[in-house]
Amino acid sequence: MQKFIGFGFAAALAVVGFAVTPVKAQQLELTITAPAGAGGGWDAASRSLQEVMMATGAAKSVQVVNVPGAGGTVGLAQFVGQAKGNPNQLLVAGITLVGASISNNSPVDLTQVTPLARLTGDPLVIVVPKDSPIKTMADLQATIEKDVAKTIWVGGSAGGADHILAALVTKASGQDPAKINYVAYSGGGESLAAMLGGQATAGVSGYGEWEGQIKSGDLRALAISYPEPIPGIEAKPLKAQGFDIELVNWRGVFAGQGVEGKELETLQAAIEKTVKSNEWQTVLKARGWTDYYAPSDEFKTFIGSETERVRAILTSIGLAN
Repeated sequence: MQKFIGFGFAAALAVVGFAVTPVKAQQLELTITAPAGAGGGWDAASRSLQEVMMATGAAKSVQVVNVPGAGGTVGLAQFVGQAKGNPNQLLVAGITLVGASISNNSPVDLTQVTPLARLTGDPLVIVVPKDSPIKTMADLQATIEKDVAKTIWVGGSAGGADHILAALVTKASGQDPAKINYVAYSGGGESLAAMLGGQATAGVSGYGEWEGQIKSGDLRALAISYPEPIPGIEAKPLKAQGFDIELVNWRGVFAGQGVEGKELETLQAAIEKTVKSNEWQTVLKARGWTDYYAPSDEFKTFIGSETERVRAILTSIGLAN
């Protein structure tokens, strides 16, 4: 419902016999919570939604707020508390928040929000600094085998997709993933700075986040986490290099708990209009994201199965009970 129609005023109109007109998509005034710092994938996805929803007329206005911390669970907790029943509030999140909720034993998780749509799939990339003696995944594997504790990884929040991939590579290299030396950052910009500053052995991020530095030669891409090659990306999948590992860094958009009926349908229609637009396809291409769209019902089922899969992975590598 529009912000200028408060509950009391709407009730008064009903009493005197006036109809309250439902909010149309083009009248939506939205705030999107990105539960991470600037420069990361959730921030980029949130601002891309903001841009395209306004450009296509799917919403009248869209604001983005960053609430970083604890793998997204700080922002999620704030969203759960503030957005219940409020159709003006959206949240962008993904697999990293699933993992962080589990590994941090968070009191909040994605069962406490309303799935609207799965948006994108992003291949994770494993990189090393340009001056690193590590040239291949075989070199990185040998480095891990030699001393897992001195192999310093950087990436997103603890328990998230980046951490999961680093741990799976460590396990595949014959070392205990619970002993991984992983430095977590809440935003992609911070982990990138650590990589460019030579403060890490290897790093993990969404390919689109570090594509510019890979193409400029500042970072050397060793592998991507997709099961198959991706056109335009030179780095080969881990599976093509002898590692039985695949991981999709998906992102989606959510409404608050209790948003339902016509208000939910309006949001669903606005998101569908956005992701099926030419403007959104341009964003996907520019960001290096793949179209991973799934509508709300399919997305809800996906989240259930994905949560169980991530829990099993985290348990197997010592990051969950």
